[in-house]
Amino acid sequence: MSEFTVGMNVAGVRRSVTVSAEDALIAALKVKHQEPEATINYVRRSNRRGDRRHPREAASQGPGR
Repeated sequence: MSEFTVGMNVAGVRRSVTVSAEDALIAALKVKHQEPEATINYVRRSNRRGDRRHPREAASQGPGR
């Protein structure tokens, strides 16, 4: 089993959790089951350095901003 980091919004607050799962879809479903009101933003394999090295805000601002 692999570890996946799932990024989500819960009541306007961004959070990320690490879950053990066979694949990314199962990881997202596990989180959605635990937090039904959450909006899943991303699911990716966990890495040793942690998920914080590529913050979401930098990618969402678009080019030249």
